Amino acid sequence: MIPPQEASARRREIEDKLKKEEETLSFIRDSLEKSDQLTKNMVSILSSFESRLMKLENSIIPVHKQTETLQRLQENVEKTLSCLDHVISYYHVASDTEKVIREGPTGRLEEYLGSMAKIQKAVEYFQDNSPDSPELNKVKLLFERGKESLESEFRSLMTRHSKVVSPVLILDLISGDDELEVQEEGTLEHLPESVLQDVVRISRWLVEYGRNQDFMNVYYQIRSSQLDRSIKGLKEHFRRSSSSSGVPYSPAVPNKRKDTPTKKPVKRPGRDDMLDVETDAYIHCVSAFVKLAQSEYQLLMDIIPEHHQKRTFDSLIQDALDGLMLEGESIVSAARKAIIRHDFSTVLTVFPILRHLKQTKPEFDQVLQGTAASTKNKLPGLITSMETIGAKALEDFADNIKNDPDKEYNMPKDGTVHELTSNAILFLQQLLDFQETAGAMLASQETSSSATSYSSEFSKRLLSTYICKVLGNLQLNLLSKSKVYEDPALSAIFLHNNYNYILKSLEKSELIQLVAVTQRTAERSYQEHIEQQIQTYQRSWLKVTDYIAEKNLPVFQPGVKLRDKERQMIKERFKGFNDGLEELCKIQKAWAIPDTEQRDKIRQAQKNIVKETYGAFLHRYGSVPFTKNPEKYIKYRVEQVGDMIDRLFDTSA
Repeated sequence: MIPPQEASARRREIEDKLKKEEETLSFIRDSLEKSDQLTKNMVSILSSFESRLMKLENSIIPVHKQTETLQRLQENVEKTLSCLDHVISYYHVASDTEKVIREGPTGRLEEYLGSMAKIQKAVEYFQDNSPDSPELNKVKLLFERGKESLESEFRSLMTRHSKVVSPVLILDLISGDDELEVQEEGTLEHLPESVLQDVVRISRWLVEYGRNQDFMNVYYQIRSSQLDRSIKGLKEHFRRSSSSSGVPYSPAVPNKRKDTPTKKPVKRPGRDDMLDVETDAYIHCVSAFVKLAQSEYQLLMDIIPEHHQKRTFDSLIQDALDGLMLEGESIVSAARKAIIRHDFSTVLTVFPILRHLKQTKPEFDQVLQGTAASTKNKLPGLITSMETIGAKALEDFADNIKNDPDKEYNMPKDGTVHELTSNAILFLQQLLDFQETAGAMLASQETSSSATSYSSEFSKRLLSTYICKVLGNLQLNLLSKSKVYEDPALSAIFLHNNYNYILKSLEKSELIQLVAVTQRTAERSYQEHIEQQIQTYQRSWLKVTDYIAEKNLPVFQPGVKLRDKERQMIKERFKGFNDGLEELCKIQKAWAIPDTEQRDKIRQAQKNIVKETYGAFLHRYGSVPFTKNPEKYIKYRVEQVGDMIDRLFDTSA
């Protein structure tokens, strides 16, 4: 059993806890009541705010819509006003630009093209929106007038500033000299930079807006005339220079072929200096055409639209190209006439020209790339004509050497070198400067399969064969001509001189190497011919030496008195020798052997033979009493005989 005091204490403790709990519960109830009241107040406020917000929205939305409408109206008004301003501006274009158009584009191209742009837009506006408007006709007429002024300005600029290129500048361009007028890329400055810019602007406008191609015709006509006149001016420059100084300004044209001579060609027999001038002029004009045409194409690319460039260029170069081709055909025609009259020195004009045309052909082909086939074929056609006429000249020359008539009055009386021989050798020496050209000429006439794609070796063999043919024909003709001489000794001297001249001429030049390509023994053969003629000549002295030759003399016993018959025989021998010696020396003194070495050799050989024979005869019979007047028969000492022979072949003695 719990004690009362302890129970009483517990009860008080429980009562205290209960009291606290009741106080807490009372506090919670008061808080809940306050919270409920606050919630109710908040709900009431939110409900009121929602109601007011809805009322505000209902009143604002109509105002906003009205404002939007007003803004759209304002924008429409502004756009309308802008459009009106724009439209109205088209109606003012004619009056605003008429003065500029009337005064033209000279010196104010930018402003002028700006005005033309305005007119163009006005035309497009009226065509789209008011095709029946009188304003359309106004701006159309103004546009056409402006276009005509631009075309006129294009022509004017091209005419005023397209200058003929000076001959000296062209020659510098050909030779690669750097001049102020020549730009870095090697093209001429045909138009000042500012003018070129204006021309390009006008060209592009005419193509894009003017729908006009007539200016391209204007362009090629003006530039064509300039090109043609530049080349003709160069040709005239050569003529003037040659007539005033005799030596034209002639820088070296770059050579690209092996057969180009480094020395001045040997002067052709009978060739007029004017032919050299004309040849040089034509060769330089060909080079000038290539360089100027290249330069023209560079200029044209800036001014003419790309898809019109080739056609315009083709038209531009025609006059100058036709002039060159016509002159080339004239050279062919002149060569043809020269062949008929056997003037082969004139025909040689074709050789340097043909060589230069073939050297220049790659550049020609490059320049003419894209032109019409008829334009491209002009140079190959001329080359073919020249090769054909050149080959004919070579063949006719060989035939002429063979068939040159034996005219007695035309034979050298002193037996020296015949004109036919010197002319033939000079002609062949000229061919040395044009070996590949001449070989190609001969190859062009070959029909064999090997000739279709002939090599330089093939053409060299053809040229060697040709030279051997000419020399063979010459030898046959000389043999025939030698028979004109009644004296076999003079005939031998004539052949000796000619053979010796041929051999020495071959040896002094590259002809001997060319001949050796097909005739390796030619040199030895000529030496044998020369020696043979010397022996033939020496036989002419037999009638002199035979008088005193030991084999023809009787044997006399020493101390035995001579019989009359024997004395008479000795007298006849002396007289025969003296007369024969005098006669031969008199005759042969007028003959000529131009080659000093050969002359001395022949004299010495003959002198040795005669002096030896005469010396032996004189030794045997000089002291024999065969006459009372020995000085009448013993007219010459041995040394005197030698001196007489030493004066042979000396027309100056």
